[in-house]
Amino acid sequence: MALKVLHVGKFYPPHRGGIETFLYDLMASQRAMGMEVSAVVHGDPREDDPVWLVRVPVQAQLVYAPLAIGFRAALERAIERFEPQVLHFHMPNVSAFWALTSRAAMQIPWVVHWHADVVVSRISRMLALAYKAYRPFEQALLERAERIVVTSPNYLLASEALSAWQNKCSVVPLGVALSGNAAEEDVAPVTWHEGSLRLLSIGRLTYYKGFETLIRAVAPMPDFELRIVGFGELREKLQALIDASTPAGKAPNITLVGEVSELQKHALLRSCDVFCLASRERTEAFGMVLLEAQAHARPCLVSDLAGSGMPWLVKESGSGWLVATEDTAAWQKALRHCAAYPDERLQKGQAGRHALSTRFQIKACAELLTRHYGSVLGVKRTDRSNQDVLIVIPARDEAGTIGAVVATLYSAGWKHVLVVDDHSSDDTAAIARNAGASVLQPVLAMGAWGAMQAGLRYGLAHGYTAVVTMDADGQHEVGELPILLAARSRADLVIGAFPERASRARRIAWRWFRHLAGFELRDLTSGFRYYSKSAMQILASSEATLLDYQDLGTLMMLRRAGLRIVEVPVSMNLRAQGKSRIFHSWFSVGRYMAVTTLLCLARWRSRTIKSPA
Repeated sequence: MALKVLHVGKFYPPHRGGIETFLYDLMASQRAMGMEVSAVVHGDPREDDPVWLVRVPVQAQLVYAPLAIGFRAALERAIERFEPQVLHFHMPNVSAFWALTSRAAMQIPWVVHWHADVVVSRISRMLALAYKAYRPFEQALLERAERIVVTSPNYLLASEALSAWQNKCSVVPLGVALSGNAAEEDVAPVTWHEGSLRLLSIGRLTYYKGFETLIRAVAPMPDFELRIVGFGELREKLQALIDASTPAGKAPNITLVGEVSELQKHALLRSCDVFCLASRERTEAFGMVLLEAQAHARPCLVSDLAGSGMPWLVKESGSGWLVATEDTAAWQKALRHCAAYPDERLQKGQAGRHALSTRFQIKACAELLTRHYGSVLGVKRTDRSNQDVLIVIPARDEAGTIGAVVATLYSAGWKHVLVVDDHSSDDTAAIARNAGASVLQPVLAMGAWGAMQAGLRYGLAHGYTAVVTMDADGQHEVGELPILLAARSRADLVIGAFPERASRARRIAWRWFRHLAGFELRDLTSGFRYYSKSAMQILASSEATLLDYQDLGTLMMLRRAGLRIVEVPVSMNLRAQGKSRIFHSWFSVGRYMAVTTLLCLARWRSRTIKSPA
């Protein structure tokens, strides 16, 4: 049966804007994938609107937000009519808050697409005041959401609004449809001044776009020509700035083009030498127009705006250069560099085009979103025998494998996956979120046992009756999980044993500790383990926090409490086996054996911990 998704957006084409273009392309791609998608947005209904599009008339605008009295009723009618399995909210959008009052909406899983924060603007004070009333509803919406999709890791890390909901967030970069956008269109050719470097910028003429910086930088440079496409409330002020910045006796080399058609926009993108985006506030969260410039292999000159996705996109795609925000001299220097190195412009443009075709197409975005739809629906679809089991994966610098491990878990029906990212220096956390996992990122480094214990405590706090810990490097096959769980009826701790991996150092250590502790186990250091709720409660204790390693310490604590421990043979993907964290040198072996020997000899002669009832 086709997956049914109802999008709740702000506007829809022909209304102009990056989010509107994205929603149009996304829905087209989802329909091509066989999904049944519909949308509720603002605007006056049009005769040519498709049956799946509901536009709700707007009565007023308040601080850039459309106010539509009939939005709640329209949303409920759309839910009744289209019977969606998922509600997909595109934020910011004041009207989305009506869902918090709708019983019909509350019965459906929510995915929130976080296109941008409502930035507490230093430029627009009215917006800053309005956000005080907006924020409580925003946070209530995020609390209710099963999944929050963010467009770049930079934006996620910088977003104060999302800081309390990191475990729900996943990064899914935006995408555009290549067909039609990059193709040659039958429109009149664009003419520029002869001999000038042709600069183009596109966007609403509003406070955060930074057009003032571009105007001040370009106006005194006669060998450059800038065209600014867009409309907005600052048109008169920007024209006055152009007039004031143009040297006396010279014709302006900057033109406010105004609004243009889609065909004209792409004709301008094809004809320019460099695309410029000088935005100065994080309201510019991603810069969809950068993808459109990349579709035409145009190099991009972009503000190095902290916390925005623009710098991330340019770095990831290799499509251009970053320039200090609101620094006129820096922009002039960067423009001169672009003029002096045409081959570099060509290389940057081609790199952007390649990145777009391989990573930032709308199809890739739609496929990732479909995975997240599946994860929120999986709570209802997953077999109840696995419903209350949390998979915990401690990870540090596992970017090369973590995505495949999480994706394999999800495809096998394991929908509750927690990655504890222990201060990775790579993109482990972002990749894990992108694959659909929840992610914890502790403030202090924890080590392998600390990360596992954090997962056990998370499992208890969120009502799970069992936890399975496994490695992030792909050594343990996901297919071995049923073997581990098959033994849970006869034990509180089940250890997945694969002694064949043992190095000489491991064999020496295991032989010593079997003698010292009295355990008849073949694989004392396996991190592939099942913990019952009773085991979780004991190992979440403050006493267990004192352990340096999880291996023998946890076994001794559980044995003393009278809990049952069994070992079952499992296979391991030896091709994925990496360097052991504790047995990678004889020094580490010696340290491990010394610490754990003291642990065994001490035997916790303090108070006894009883097994929970």
